[in-house]
Amino acid sequence: MPLLALKLLLVPSFLLSISLVERRYGPARAGWIAGMPMVTGPILFVLALERGAEFTRVAAAASASAAFAVVAFGLAYAWSSRRVAWPAALALALVAWGCAVWGLSLLPSPQHGWIATALTLAFGAKLFPPGHPRSGIRPLGLGNLAARMAGGAVLTLLVTWASGHVGSAWSGLIAVFPLLATVLAVSTHVRDGPEYTALLLRGMATGMYAFSAFCLTLTALLGRVPILPAFGAAIAAGLFAQVLTRRIHPAPARAVTSGPEGPR
Repeated sequence: MPLLALKLLLVPSFLLSISLVERRYGPARAGWIAGMPMVTGPILFVLALERGAEFTRVAAAASASAAFAVVAFGLAYAWSSRRVAWPAALALALVAWGCAVWGLSLLPSPQHGWIATALTLAFGAKLFPPGHPRSGIRPLGLGNLAARMAGGAVLTLLVTWASGHVGSAWSGLIAVFPLLATVLAVSTHVRDGPEYTALLLRGMATGMYAFSAFCLTLTALLGRVPILPAFGAAIAAGLFAQVLTRRIHPAPARAVTSGPEGPR
């Protein structure tokens, strides 16, 4: 029961926090924060409690390589959303993620995928289309927030269930399913359009530094130190990486709220 509550509460809480950041500071900074392991971290923690440290260490190594797949999802969605509606853009983005994950699964070991991660960190954010939020962006309503949180809870249950029924390497890859990216990209695309969405997803790509630092720290420590200290060190490493990359994330585009009579 405690693990179920963890699954149902953590990710929706993160989505709420990111949505509030988006409302206050704009999509670039919200995406930058969303790139942190806000979904993968809880999933790996649940796996560590349920399956043990060694299983989770291998999963974390695979997760570190899957930053490449997350950015592939974002690139596919950002570019396709300029021409098609959100269902088609989401389908294309999920195909891109699936192809990337499948390619990573064919590698002899997760460590080989770290080369793809390094290239992703170096060049991924530069490949996104330009994005400029339109004027008169509508404020986030309670219905939109509730839909984001509900979608996050459902996807978390599905991803953690799938992770528990495959091997450790695939668990790590599935744990990096672009859950936050899916919920945020679709809701932002519908509400604010493709250019605003491109800013959000490009910001998320820059957050992959913190994600990678978190997963690599877990890979190094799990099995050598107890689970809680290992996760504490991984969180500290992720936050440190986030601070270091503060200057390289896209300049935040401040959200502009509007009422019935236009921007204000």
